[in-house]
Amino acid sequence: MSVIVTPVPARRSELRKAVKFGIDLYKDNEFYVPPLIMDEVDTLLPEKNPAFDFCEAQTFVARRDGKIAGRITAIINKVVNERTGKKDLRFGFVDFIDDKEVVDALFNAAAEWGRERGMTDFVGPLGFTDMDCEGMLIEGYGELSTMETIYNYPYYPEHIERMGFQKDIDWVEYLMTVPDSIPEKHLRIAEIVKKKYNLQVADIKSKKELKDRYGKAIFDLINRTYDSLYGYSPITPRQADHYIKVYLGLLKPQNICLIVDGDDNLVGVGISIPSFARALQRNRGRLFPFGWIPMLRPLSGKGDIVDLLLVGVDQEYQNKGVNALLFTELIPRFKKVGYRYAESNPELESNSNVQKQWEYFERRQHKRRRCYRKPL
Repeated sequence: MSVIVTPVPARRSELRKAVKFGIDLYKDNEFYVPPLIMDEVDTLLPEKNPAFDFCEAQTFVARRDGKIAGRITAIINKVVNERTGKKDLRFGFVDFIDDKEVVDALFNAAAEWGRERGMTDFVGPLGFTDMDCEGMLIEGYGELSTMETIYNYPYYPEHIERMGFQKDIDWVEYLMTVPDSIPEKHLRIAEIVKKKYNLQVADIKSKKELKDRYGKAIFDLINRTYDSLYGYSPITPRQADHYIKVYLGLLKPQNICLIVDGDDNLVGVGISIPSFARALQRNRGRLFPFGWIPMLRPLSGKGDIVDLLLVGVDQEYQNKGVNALLFTELIPRFKKVGYRYAESNPELESNSNVQKQWEYFERRQHKRRRCYRKPL
């Protein structure tokens, strides 16, 4: 029977089927970490995701013999296209069985949707913005994934390259051992930086204080820090409000380090969370009725892996040692909780400033992921 590709209506019930297909495809894989189903569905719903203020998107599913065999979301980020002068069609939230006919039909449908809207290049995997998962795994299939990244089978890039896509950019990831003590050089640099620039670690006593006092400042700093990075989509005020409301309140103050100047202006931020990888594997992306129970262990601070979500330093203070001040504060906190390892999560292979901050830690590069491009 031939493959049939159809657009998915922007309804929760229909999008949930597409998301669930992606999870079921990996049901026997010990390294895959499913997303929270409700979060991924909300990301694809225009009424839930503020990125739809400047993005257009359409999800497609491919069916063979009446059963879903693949899914893809075609995205046009108008802000990024205006910033770069390109007419890029992004693809993301993509999963498929190892079937040439399914893959070709799925990508052809998405490509035609983009051509009808004047796009000239096909690029991905990318999400709506940098807050979404991006980059196809090309190394590290035998490593535990994280809730912040994409896991895929080795046949994914084989099909992508067969269709004529070529490398656009790579991200690398590191697994680091949390040291027993703060590296001596970090201690020296941290003391110098504090005195020279009148910097200090913000004293945050509660989640409410974090949100009210520094919530918007964190996203303003992220915009300033990440502005020149590949494909960056600046966080809008409405997006910032959404992330503050939905996510910032979930973060424990001890997993966040904020560096401020003498006037309490934010100049550096380090945000981490306990790894939810094993919990999500157990609940298969479902919180209800009992899927929230496995999440309690990492939420209570139990576990040996911490995920480093982001490290950002204001451009004025970059290459001046502020990163050392961040880790001088975070390392003792990690040791107190009992974390043994830290996941860097994706960082651009060309970002030498980020690479340098890990040089004093025992580490190994254990994953690599790629964004592909080809003309439409």
